[in-house]
Amino acid sequence: MRVLVAPDSFGGTLSATAVATAVAEGWRRSRPGDEVAVQPLSDGGEGLVDVVAALEGASVQRFEVVGPRGLAHEARWVLLADGSAVVESAQACGLAHLAPDRRDPRRTTTWGVGQLLDAARRAGARRVLVGLGGSATVDGGAGALSGLGFRLTVDDGSGLKVGGEDLPRVTGADRGWVAHWDGVEVELLADVTTVLADAPRLFGPQKGADQATVEHLERGLAAWRRVCEDDLGAAPDLAEAPGSGAAGGLGYGLAAGIGARLVPGAGSVAGLVGLPAALVGADVVVTGEGRLDATSAAGKVVGHLRAAHPGRLLAVTGGPGDAPSDLVDDHEPAARGGERDADADDVAAAAARLAGRA
Repeated sequence: MRVLVAPDSFGGTLSATAVATAVAEGWRRSRPGDEVAVQPLSDGGEGLVDVVAALEGASVQRFEVVGPRGLAHEARWVLLADGSAVVESAQACGLAHLAPDRRDPRRTTTWGVGQLLDAARRAGARRVLVGLGGSATVDGGAGALSGLGFRLTVDDGSGLKVGGEDLPRVTGADRGWVAHWDGVEVELLADVTTVLADAPRLFGPQKGADQATVEHLERGLAAWRRVCEDDLGAAPDLAEAPGSGAAGGLGYGLAAGIGARLVPGAGSVAGLVGLPAALVGADVVVTGEGRLDATSAAGKVVGHLRAAHPGRLLAVTGGPGDAPSDLVDDHEPAARGGERDADADDVAAAAARLAGRA
């Protein structure tokens, strides 16, 4: 039997490559006669850089950026062999950069994403792919535009502070000294189909927001939408586009400010790494992500594989989850108790159990 192992990362714990290696090891342990190939994947979230860095001719670049709470740290992006660039937002403003007690979307910013974009443009990239998932932010991309040189203001003409705290006060935006982006194609790889207005409610709590903060962020994004439409010429229906709420509205801000285009992240990465060719002849595909639930079908790797592969689709997950019956044919959690995150040994053991039922 021909088996393709094609997982996403287990956010914050294991990279897609580490998961793929462990799954392949466990599967071979149980079924040594099978032909097993691996192809790590990403939906544009945390781990995108690691997946594309393995492509032939790719080179990893390093750049110091403003982190999610304003402290400088080194982020990585990738220059591909054809001159395109791949930027992972989570490298700049990812949730994994903050301890749980430091997560607060009133204070976190996407500023560093703008810096990474500008670094890619100055390196000569005429096409930039931006992964949107895994952020610690709900600032509508206002921080990223500030990092690119946009001037955002409040009623008295002073500059808007970073983060979601002052976003309800924004009244103006102009392109200031922003470099010309018309000659650069920017694609935003959305890992969810969430629209702008829903971002605080759906993602705010996991980023440290209580109910009062969620309502504050909703007001902020509504004010930001009005400014983007009035001052930056954003189309009124942009805020309703699938993925406009990805990364706390980062997708919306970059689309409004520099004309970036929202695309499904999982499908774009799959094409980039050659997944269609890898699927040819595969009898079984074994994928994986941290948790399988109803959202897995909406922009995630598992949902893309279900649509792209007509045969059996199995999954190893980081922990227990309620996998929709029409999404995967069988799945096995690596960490059953939930007391700790799954490690590579847990994943291999889960894959062996799954293979035993194949």
